[in-house]
Amino acid sequence: MNSKEIRDLAPAEIITKIRESREKLLQLRLRKHTGQIEKPHLLREYRKDIARLETILKQKQTPQVA
Repeated sequence: MNSKEIRDLAPAEIITKIRESREKLLQLRLRKHTGQIEKPHLLREYRKDIARLETILKQKQTPQVA
């Protein structure tokens, strides 16, 4: 998910996406520890997506000073 797509979402939708991404990341971490992970690059991708989502959510929640 890129930044432009995230910015088009409402804050409630962003929170839902964060929750879903954290759930997927947890499942991948569990699979990694049991040796069943097929795509280890997804761990990094989900971490970056979560950071991107949280950053944009924070920007939307703070008032912009001009």
